[in-house]
Amino acid sequence: MLENYLPILIFLGVGLLVGAGAMAAGFVLGAHRPDAAKNAPYECGFEAFENARMKFDVRYYLVAILFIIFDLEIAFLFPWAVVLEDVGKVGFVAMFVFLAILVVGFIYEWKKGALEWE
Repeated sequence: MLENYLPILIFLGVGLLVGAGAMAAGFVLGAHRPDAAKNAPYECGFEAFENARMKFDVRYYLVAILFIIFDLEIAFLFPWAVVLEDVGKVGFVAMFVFLAILVVGFIYEWKKGALEWE
């Protein structure tokens, strides 16, 4: 029974060797010229100038919510459109309710000003 796992073990071993070989080649062959700009921490498009536990502007969270709204909409809309004839009216109503909830989120984003860039 354990012989059934041998191809999986070989696959994992080859994968680990290829990954470790690529990392080792990059480390050995790569240029090592660090400077202050390369070693500086970088986060969210601006220099780190205060404590990491500082309060962020709510717009960061609103942009994240906006991304989730559109990402979920597209992720569910395409498979639903493919099987629209099979799901019938119940599937149509369920997707309509789902899209209505997403529209409420979009209106919230709009009212909070997340779509207005400075």
